[in-house]
Amino acid sequence: GIDLPVINAALSAGTDVTGAKSLKANAQSGACYQGQTHGHKGFLLDGLEAGQMIAADKKNAEVIFPYLTADELLSSAPPHPSRYVIDLQPRDTFGARAYKLPLARIEREVLPAREGAALEEEKRNAEVLAENPKAKTNKHHRNFLNQWWLLSYGRGELIGKISSLPRYIVCGRVTKRPIFEFVSSEIRPNDALQVFAFDDDYSFGVLQSSAHWEWFKARCSTLTERFRYTSDTVFDSFPWPQAPTPEQVRAVASAAVELRTLRNKVMKAQGWSLRDLYRTLDTPGKNPLRDAQEKLDAAVRAAYSMKANEDVLTFLLALNGQLADAEAKGKAIVGPGLPAGLNPADYTTTDAVRPLGAGSA
Repeated sequence: GIDLPVINAALSAGTDVTGAKSLKANAQSGACYQGQTHGHKGFLLDGLEAGQMIAADKKNAEVIFPYLTADELLSSAPPHPSRYVIDLQPRDTFGARAYKLPLARIEREVLPAREGAALEEEKRNAEVLAENPKAKTNKHHRNFLNQWWLLSYGRGELIGKISSLPRYIVCGRVTKRPIFEFVSSEIRPNDALQVFAFDDDYSFGVLQSSAHWEWFKARCSTLTERFRYTSDTVFDSFPWPQAPTPEQVRAVASAAVELRTLRNKVMKAQGWSLRDLYRTLDTPGKNPLRDAQEKLDAAVRAAYSMKANEDVLTFLLALNGQLADAEAKGKAIVGPGLPAGLNPADYTTTDAVRPLGAGSA
């Protein structure tokens, strides 16, 4: 136990960061998203089914994509998606009919379920209105039925963002470990993944850093012993380095590449998953992965101009306050991602999680 003069809002003995403010530069960056929610298993295909549909009509490849979950990211070796998703967005009902086999599957398996759910919803609404004519009713399932051929939450803005990139960053939306990874844009992310629309190694380094992880833990909601990433409380308030030099940016990017290179080398040699690898950090002693993370953390601290012994949450909370005040006065701040004025190609490699058969991470 620890004796404290007061119990803070965070219910923690550490720095209370519950008062941190959302930063417009982050919230309006269009960089952080929840993955897609398919809503019904009828949208999902195994490899054989996907292959058969594409073999029958190559046009079907336009709407069938590898579909990665958080568990597959962390538990498969090498990380890869095992299923495919039929994603007909942004097509209307006429456009969807150009893909006969995918649409036929959805019409056969998804449409009846959505019709049944909408009917049950109508019955519940009628009962509620019978008791209170002014009561608010739910049209959740009716809305799904009106677009029955589409995923429940297709995240169109997210798909637009990552489709313009060769790769993007993900982490498990509910996780107990700080494990971030690049994923090829040919893969669609499931809603169990938090998605960051960056393809450069500097952004990866900041997100993978202990600075971001400590902010994540302190600002997120929790599910049992695991932490849930929430864009509004975690990402939108997280202050990024404001004046890193090109050399400091390079150091962060290089350390991030070194860490991923080590991970991939060890995972391949041992036949391990990411989860297997990170479990080695649960035991004491010298560990090359721990050394690589510490090197990355030191580079990120330098980019912030943070002293080696400075408490990371205290530093980030103070920086958040300074940036929020600056924005309130109409001043621009440095938001998420690679700082302006740098050539992205100089800070971007190509490794990423890919479908099996298309090259590995």
